[in-house]
Amino acid sequence: MPTIRIRMTGNRDDADTLLTILHGIDGIEHVEELDDETPFPRDDASSGDLTEDNSSELFLIEVRAADQLHAAAVRAVTEVEAGLLGAVVEFVDEF
Repeated sequence: MPTIRIRMTGNRDDADTLLTILHGIDGIEHVEELDDETPFPRDDASSGDLTEDNSSELFLIEVRAADQLHAAAVRAVTEVEAGLLGAVVEFVDEF
């Protein structure tokens, strides 16, 4: 059973929309949003002292698909939906 791990940068509404869409794909065994326990510091020192430079948040989403065909569908749907929402997604091996 393939596991797809998605890091999404966007707002809460974007994440909720993506989660709902992923739940609706046939052949998906499990969809879960994980808590982000590790803060990711920014690399550029120019914004290090700013409290908030945009309204984006990081969301970690894990999806288990029935097979590789359904895993490919998850990736394709995620990329298309992220583009429509204006969010950024990255597929990773580990969180």
